Amino acid sequence: MSAPSKPHDIILPGPLNFLKTLHVRPFPRVNSTVSRSAFLAAVVVSAFAADPKLETLLKAVENRYNRAQTLEVSFSEIYSAPGRPRKIESGNLYLRKPGRMRWQYSSPTGKLFVGDGKYLYLYTPSNNQVEKTKMKESEDMRAPLAFLLGKLHFDKDFQNFTARPEGAGTWVAAEPKSPNLPYTRVEFAVAPDARIRRVQVTGYDRSVLEFTFENEKLNPPLDAKLFEFRMPPGAGMVEASQ
Repeated sequence: MSAPSKPHDIILPGPLNFLKTLHVRPFPRVNSTVSRSAFLAAVVVSAFAADPKLETLLKAVENRYNRAQTLEVSFSEIYSAPGRPRKIESGNLYLRKPGRMRWQYSSPTGKLFVGDGKYLYLYTPSNNQVEKTKMKESEDMRAPLAFLLGKLHFDKDFQNFTARPEGAGTWVAAEPKSPNLPYTRVEFAVAPDARIRRVQVTGYDRSVLEFTFENEKLNPPLDAKLFEFRMPPGAGMVEASQ
């Protein structure tokens, strides 16, 4: 992208050209305008060998999330960027393999981001409008939140990992291997039981998108209907250009 996209009142998630990220607007390659959705992965083999404790930690995170079939967690989301007002949102997130997600917002009330495995739907109640995007168009935007979708592979997407203690857990930072992604840095807090508590993504425009996750439930029973999008009464539909 050469020109910045307009901010969206918004996921998971684009996190994605749903980035639109996971459930935010697409991050432009240079002038990213994240409206918050979707963060992690990768250490080169030499880095693993140099820090076996970090390797063990990252493998534990991979195993925890890649083996889960469903996930339920509450989230808070903060978006900040130079010259823009800080935005804070929150709600509950539900995920089910393969590729199903539902970001159900309590603040702002009524906002919804749903991925049914094929398409991503972002509903903004303030303008009663739905944006529809093909999920495959958002694959490259999903890396930062890949752990949520059970597609976490630290040796594939990121490099230059560093780690430091944070309370009882560990704060890890990394850079994407690909220069074509809309962010320059990913950081995340890992609890002693390998839960990811926070994820922070820095865009090319120095914007920061941060998620905090609480009340995580692995493999809860989730009805398949949760991941079926239904048009709100009177809402308009806009399909993202491919």
